[in-house]
Amino acid sequence: MRKIWGFTKMTIKDAKAYDPWKSFSGPNLGYVMEQYDLFQVNPEEVDPELKNFFEVAGPPSFEVEAGTVMESAPQTGEVLSMKKIMSAVKLAENIRAYGHLASSIYPLIEDKPDTEQIHFEKYDLTVEDLRKIPADLICAQSPENVKDGYEAFQYLKQLYTKTIAFGFHHVNDLDEKQWLTDMVESGKMFPKVSKEKKALMLKRLNEVEGFEKFLHRTFVGQKRFSIEGLDALVPVLDEMISQTVQNGTSNVNIAMAHRGRLNVLAHVLGKPYEVIFSEFQHSPNKDLVPSEGSTGINYGWTGDVKYHLGLDKQITKESVQKARITLANNPSHLEVVGPIVEGYSRAAQEDRTAKGFPVQDIDKSLAILIHGDAAFPGEGIVPETFNLSRLRGYQVGGAIHIIANNTIGFTTESEDSRSTRYASDLAKGFEVPIVHVNADDPEACMAAVNLAIQYREKYKKDFLIDLIGYRRFGHNEMDEPLVTQPEMYALIHKHPTVKEIYGKQLIESGEFTENEVKEMAKQVDTKLAEAYAKISGNKPEASKEVNPPGIIEKGIPTIDTAVSKEELISINEQLVKWPEGFTPNKKLGKILSRRLDSFGENGKIDWAHAETLAFATILNDATPIRLTGQDSERGTFAQRNIMLHDSVNGKTYSPLHTLESAKASFAVHNSPLTETAVLAYEYGYNVFAPETLVLWEGQFGDFANTAQVIFDQFIAAGRAKWGQKSGLVMLLPHGYEGQGPEHSSARLERFLQLAAENNWTVANLSSAAQYFHVLRRQAKILDQEQVRPLVIMTPKSMLRNQVMASTPEEFSTGSFESFIETKTLGKKPKAVERIVFASGKLAVELRDKVATEQNTDWLQIISIEEIYPFPFTGVQEALKKYTNLKEIYWAQEEPKNMGAWTFVEPRLNAAAPGNLSVTYIGRKRRSSPAEGDPLVHKNEQQRIMSQAITRNNEGDK
Repeated sequence: MRKIWGFTKMTIKDAKAYDPWKSFSGPNLGYVMEQYDLFQVNPEEVDPELKNFFEVAGPPSFEVEAGTVMESAPQTGEVLSMKKIMSAVKLAENIRAYGHLASSIYPLIEDKPDTEQIHFEKYDLTVEDLRKIPADLICAQSPENVKDGYEAFQYLKQLYTKTIAFGFHHVNDLDEKQWLTDMVESGKMFPKVSKEKKALMLKRLNEVEGFEKFLHRTFVGQKRFSIEGLDALVPVLDEMISQTVQNGTSNVNIAMAHRGRLNVLAHVLGKPYEVIFSEFQHSPNKDLVPSEGSTGINYGWTGDVKYHLGLDKQITKESVQKARITLANNPSHLEVVGPIVEGYSRAAQEDRTAKGFPVQDIDKSLAILIHGDAAFPGEGIVPETFNLSRLRGYQVGGAIHIIANNTIGFTTESEDSRSTRYASDLAKGFEVPIVHVNADDPEACMAAVNLAIQYREKYKKDFLIDLIGYRRFGHNEMDEPLVTQPEMYALIHKHPTVKEIYGKQLIESGEFTENEVKEMAKQVDTKLAEAYAKISGNKPEASKEVNPPGIIEKGIPTIDTAVSKEELISINEQLVKWPEGFTPNKKLGKILSRRLDSFGENGKIDWAHAETLAFATILNDATPIRLTGQDSERGTFAQRNIMLHDSVNGKTYSPLHTLESAKASFAVHNSPLTETAVLAYEYGYNVFAPETLVLWEGQFGDFANTAQVIFDQFIAAGRAKWGQKSGLVMLLPHGYEGQGPEHSSARLERFLQLAAENNWTVANLSSAAQYFHVLRRQAKILDQEQVRPLVIMTPKSMLRNQVMASTPEEFSTGSFESFIETKTLGKKPKAVERIVFASGKLAVELRDKVATEQNTDWLQIISIEEIYPFPFTGVQEALKKYTNLKEIYWAQEEPKNMGAWTFVEPRLNAAAPGNLSVTYIGRKRRSSPAEGDPLVHKNEQQRIMSQAITRNNEGDK
């Protein structure tokens, strides 16, 4: 290499004395900077002398780098100072960062003033200064007609201050940020809109507005939560779905609240106008649904208001990719449907037909989450859902979020509902790119969609469009908004609709005539009138009590869930074989290996072992399984260990992935410290993949408290409201161990309070075999009409208790029993004078305690395993054989106003023979579920058990 500098090795002290980079200029400087770039990638490829220079001198200063740029600047005879160049670069960056403050993204605010952040005078620059700077120093992607820095400045200012604005500066990944910037500044995100597409958009805006106005004048005073002011949402969804489906997506799943929902149902999902009109006049007619079945409308038996209903639509036209579009049913809890729809999408993306983890293809499905501007920053479920977006067990390859931004809540304005400038600012914490766009500019809205789709395809991450409009009427068309927002609604009443604005724009551009635009509106009005004429003579249906279908009322049929001992032994042996080279934790390996002894003489199978065997046999039956929850891989109580970690290299392995006879996938994921979003996600996954046994586990049962809305609005009532089936399993650790009020109760009473119409099964089991059989039964009803969710109060301290463990024969010959009479008691039915009913842990402890007692012929303990549906007939028949019965007790750990007592009391009283009535044994009524002092707890437990099994004790009546 030729030597291009007179320079020898220097010390660090020498280097600090001056800037050695200034020794170079012209071609030499260019060459050295190229070598420095190479040095940063691979230092060993650089000449040793240069390498030493770079190590000592460090990177070139901004002044030196700018000097190389200035050599290509226009030759004006004057060189700008470095300060001016630095100011120009800062100006360009601030246009990108703060241009949104000067943008025209608010339809109701005209002539928004510029801000000082993008005035070049603020940076001590003049037009002449900027003209001396090369255009590509200000904007590398500027068009060819931009000749200098001033023109580049004007170009950037125009880009970043129009009806679309950008929030990218919080994106930390430099590649992503550069790509986003290049898409904006190169103009690639603004494709030319053809005349045909403009016509389609104008037609759609006519349909959107025409539909709302028709409803407004035809069904006066009825709630509809109109879309007006955000009409562009419908063409936005049209474009999003069209681009995605053309790219090969076969499932598009949409979440939204009630605002604009009817319009989206009508125009995006194709729900016939006639059906919607008939719902308004309370004369629903299922015959109005298209006979070809392209639109699927589900009805429960109690139903729901029309603006909560969802829809499935199948696109099957030969000209397009086949696809399914789903708008999820959603009650008024606004944002909770977001994670449900992400669960839909993950289910649609996964192939569960082979052993191992499911194989995910994110291109198969897209989740679109439509938010309200007040709800987005206001409801905690939103950040919970964003937090799922990059997690292995929950990511869906990027969801596209749209804030349907009215700039108002019910009657609350933005300054009273959030502490951020924009409704969308919450997303910045998750580095989600944001585009703000004026809903009165349909073509800008299409550009936003284009960027969102391309970003998602390239980076597989979430993207957010803040669609800013207004709300033309009050919250539900029955409110008078002038009472609370007089200034805003004075502007709205004068403001033209987007259909009018866009139509006028197209007429003025000469692309359409005024007659063509009027004819388009006329055709829409004619179509609406014709649809209404079809149902206008229909009379409202007579009101009547609604009941679930007979097949649901009959309950779950008897199902054989036993598995032969030979098959269980074979599975058991495979579960403790590790792959070659895999080294499990030594202590854990020994514990798991002891499970081989469970099938020997006097062997027993505990709860976690029974669960693993159940999972294995379910996989052998070709039913996929998905299990999630906080620490579910290991189990909160170190009981499960279904995902093992190599003690040397940390690699993971699950024995359920390598079973010889497994015919379906098994997924287990530790969840984030979240209940609402995760439970909602699993519910959505289960609804969309009904053939899959989906289980959610609470770390402690009381953690279900924070997911109560999902239980209330979806899991308990979804089938009655919408005909939406679910076989979801919820595992909620429950039991009083002296650990205080927050780690004792899973609030069993709440699930029983919600129990009706065979809507779910609520179980509190007393043996490992019962758990095995109820899981297998649940897997077998997934494809049946009788399918329903399963809530299990799972044990904690009882997990390893041998009293709860079961013999192998109970797995190979038994089946699930809704109640269990203690086999060691009641052998002389005529001698039994007292029956104690209990459930779960307390039933186990009572059986254990009475086993050491003498002369127990007078006592029987019956464990109610399935509290709902209550086994009334079976219990009633069982009691008949105890002809000398004098006392019936219900014993529980929970306070009297909690647990199962208030639910079982009337049922046990109805089942009791003669004049007997059931008496309560347990804690008194409390406001807190358990004592905080472990000694007080222990004394109370002893009192309850002693009272239950001590003769001649009348109990707490």
